[in-house]
Amino acid sequence: MVALTAITRAILNFRDLEEKLGRRRTENPHFFPEWQMSLPELSATETTGLNRLSQRYLTYLETNEVSEGTLNIILLAPFLDMLGLCDPPYRIRGETWVEVQTQIDTEGGKITLEGRIDALTVLDNFWLVVIEGKRSSFSVLRAIPQAIAYMSATQYHPIFGLVTNGYDYLFIKCAGSEFGLSHNFSLLSDATGNLLRVAQVLKHLVRLNFRTINNGKGLTPNG
Repeated sequence: MVALTAITRAILNFRDLEEKLGRRRTENPHFFPEWQMSLPELSATETTGLNRLSQRYLTYLETNEVSEGTLNIILLAPFLDMLGLCDPPYRIRGETWVEVQTQIDTEGGKITLEGRIDALTVLDNFWLVVIEGKRSSFSVLRAIPQAIAYMSATQYHPIFGLVTNGYDYLFIKCAGSEFGLSHNFSLLSDATGNLLRVAQVLKHLVRLNFRTINNGKGLTPNG
């Protein structure tokens, strides 16, 4: 019998990732160079739109806490749409349940972790970017172990993720049993420039993954 355990209860920190999923953070500076490489330029329309989204979010934040639902409406959904990730060949699949099975046995049998991914960019059933929509008071560092647990459900490597609570943005790369993290991009430290940088990194990782999984098919990404 396979036991079902919520990811939010079973994977709480980096130690849980290592002990239950065999995933450990690497300190190798060459493991995750993609977020620091030469990045695609943004159009004038994208730059104007992204700056507007940044100011919109900060305006909401000044008056009240931004809930997960509000965050998706005022920022994340238009952000993905602006980058062309809602249109073919990309697709956004929301409220997706992903099961992750550990490699260890317990007295009750193998443990399967189950949880919800708020937004998932999919291309031919391949995960391109995982976005964890969390409340503004939820630290992105607390969300990383759960995001990596979700990402572990795929057999493709490397795979990239983006964890955000609206004002903090942190990229993840998983390959084999290791994972690496980018710098934390915060809107509160740079209200406009950081979201532009996040958009550039995101576009670069999406295109990189597209080329990898479609090598030899003659397909090219939008944008």
